[in-house]
Order: sequence, then C-alpha cells, then structure tokens
Amino acid sequence: MTTMETTPNNAPERGGITNILVIVLVALSVALGALWWLTQPPQEGDPAVTFSRDMSYHHQQAVEMALLLRDRTDDPELRLILIDMALTQQAQIGQMSGWLEAWGLPITGPQPPMTGQMTHGGETMAMTPEMMGIQPQSEVNKLTTLPVSEAEVLFLQLMIRHHRGAILMAESTLSQTQRAPVTRLAQSIIAGQESEIALMQKLLADRGAQELP
Repeated sequence: MTTMETTPNNAPERGGITNILVIVLVALSVALGALWWLTQPPQEGDPAVTFSRDMSYHHQQAVEMALLLRDRTDDPELRLILIDMALTQQAQIGQMSGWLEAWGLPITGPQPPMTGQMTHGGETMAMTPEMMGIQPQSEVNKLTTLPVSEAEVLFLQLMIRHHRGAILMAESTLSQTQRAPVTRLAQSIIAGQESEIALMQKLLADRGAQELP
C-alpha cells in the first residue's frame, strides 16, 4: 500500500527532472553550435560567404526601389508592402554583415557580386546579376520620374523579377551549405519572397498589367 501511494507522488518529480534534462541538452546543443559557428568560420569561396555578400548586394537594390516608391505612392496596400520589404531586407543585410564581421571577412569580396557559380536543377552554371533580377540603374531611376500609376506598375514588374532571382540564389545556397544560420535565412527568404510575389501579382492584375517576360 505504501509503495502504491509513493509512485504517483514521485511521478511529477521524475517528469520535472526529465524536462530539466531536455532543457539542458537543448541548451548544450545550441552552445556547441554557436561555438562551432565562431571557431570554425568559413573562408573565402565558401558558399556561406558568397551567399552573404551576394544576397546583401541584391537586397540593397530592393531596399532602394522600395523606398523610392514609398515616397510617391498613396496606395495603402502597396505602401505597406514597400515598408515591410525595406525593413525586412535591411534587417537581413545587417544579419549577413554581422556574419562576415564575425568570420573576419570584408563585406565585399575579391569578385564582383553574383559572378560566381550557382546550382539549379542539379546543374552548375555561371551566375550573372541580370539572371538574379538585378535591374539597370536607369530602370530604377524611372521610379522617380514616371507618373505614379506607371511607376507602381514598373515597380511591381521589376520587383517580381528581382524576387525570383533572390529565390534562385537562396535555393542554390541550400544545395551547397549545411551551416544552420545560413540555411535558416535562405529558407526564410524563399518563403517570404514567394509570399510577396503572390501579393505583387495580385496588385499587378488589379492594375490590368502583366509580368515582364
């Protein structure tokens, strides 16, 4: 009888110890991951380094375009997208710049941005800024000179193309590196920009316009 009464009373205690052990193991795993991240930094040419630099450069143009149109449009839905896009991508630039600093590497590399190799569909190919949706500055400048309605359409067309390039870059990185912080950011970029593409396609259709070929 005594044994039967003791067992239920001890069960919560054992459960609490188990929970504590799980928390300790998770904390230890995170600490070891952070230690590896700092003590085994990638070197020049590593996909994580290339991704950090190329995506930062890519994001910079998106932020510029979003801010240019934000100051002109009165469309509340589009304006909300522009603000969110600028804030999100600027924060991601800061994150990637922080990685490069922690790795002891400069923000810019020895090669121009987006001129290395990428993997797509199991094939390795040369990357160019144009393939990744980078727009000529002359096109970006039109966002400040065209009538607002035309500038809105142009922005949506250019940014859909721009986002598709970012998704390609992120997918290529996922096939080349296992560094958890990098893969998490790449996955976040894919999810976020796919969602934004869908929103921009709707806004483009609402304006009776189509995507660029």
